[in-house]
Amino acid sequence: MTALQPVRGTHDLLPEDCRRHRRVVETFREIVERYGFGEIATPIFEFTEVFRRTLGETSDVVTKEMYTFSDRGGDEITLRPEYTASVARAFISHGLKDRLPLKLYGHGPMFRYERPQKGRQRQFHQLDIEVLGAAEPLADIEVIAVGADLLAALGVADKVRLEINTLGDPESRAHYRERLVAYFATHRDRLSPDSRLRLTRNPLRILDSKDEGDRALITGAPSMAESLTPASAAFFARVREGLAALGIAHVVNPRLVRGLDYYTHTAFEFVTEALGAQGAVIAGGRYDGLIEAMGGPPTPGIGWAAGIERLVLLSGVTPPAKRPIAVVPVSPADEGVALVLTQRLRHAGFTVALGYRGNVSRRLKRANRLGAAAALVIGESERARAAVTLRDLDSGDQAEVPEAELEDRLVPYR
Repeated sequence: MTALQPVRGTHDLLPEDCRRHRRVVETFREIVERYGFGEIATPIFEFTEVFRRTLGETSDVVTKEMYTFSDRGGDEITLRPEYTASVARAFISHGLKDRLPLKLYGHGPMFRYERPQKGRQRQFHQLDIEVLGAAEPLADIEVIAVGADLLAALGVADKVRLEINTLGDPESRAHYRERLVAYFATHRDRLSPDSRLRLTRNPLRILDSKDEGDRALITGAPSMAESLTPASAAFFARVREGLAALGIAHVVNPRLVRGLDYYTHTAFEFVTEALGAQGAVIAGGRYDGLIEAMGGPPTPGIGWAAGIERLVLLSGVTPPAKRPIAVVPVSPADEGVALVLTQRLRHAGFTVALGYRGNVSRRLKRANRLGAAAALVIGESERARAAVTLRDLDSGDQAEVPEAELEDRLVPYR
């Protein structure tokens, strides 16, 4: 019989993997809470309409990548492919408009049916931040600064570069759309089938195409900068000035776009060459029209998402496991005392391991495999004197310690 395996595109997180993930998440949480963000957790599945409205009927995510099914009640449900739509839905569902501005963060699993490769899985994990109700460029600057601080704290800032662009206001975007359509229409026969569909439905998405023929045409396409209104140009200038004031280096990438109409002004990505094809480790932008498009009140917003797996790969750091203290009963008669002592030390804040079987030699070998820092040996003679033998497993030194003094003597092993 073939051994059961995980579904393609999914992976188990073993203890060392979980330590890597936890390091990223805990670093993220510490930083965002310092910026005044509050945590939100949304369900991992939503009504499909939540994502269909926000990602667009013609997007690759909706047409090719979403995990969608009908539940037993006949509702069409989708496992969340991204976080922002769920946060926006929660904002509308709970009537949070009176709490604006809102600064929210979350993390958890996402699901997309993609071709698995390094840094890309069908179940993956993301960090996410969103600022709702702030239309000012200062919010854009702060959101980007959070990402820069996270990358610095993880020790990978030197492996990434920040690319930014502006999508302008709706007037700028409408003008740019006209110019793009006019340009690509003259090259329609050279466009890929997907891009020919996008030409009438969502021409900005042609700029995201990975098709080699499309890429050649894109190099000659008009730039958004030529379509900006004065107000949009001033907004982008303020964002760039703010980043410069904070010492956050960046480059303008005029081909960095977001295809849907509710995106406005700033788009940005922290990208790297260290992960092969999966270059973006943090990607975000301003989406002032999203919540209104979902049926909520007009509410500006900006945020970003980061792939935890990609950040783990980029950092290459595996935090060491906590070194426990091993409690070693000499015989079955000593196990009762060992059990009570183990629980007492755990309640005092120590990490303690108690083996379930074996003689002293086997229990000590197991303690070494666990990386224990010390062992507490309890035998008949120790019980008679209400003491334990404390052995340092690094130096080999040992001494008898009265049970009453044990917590104080174990402080170096906490």
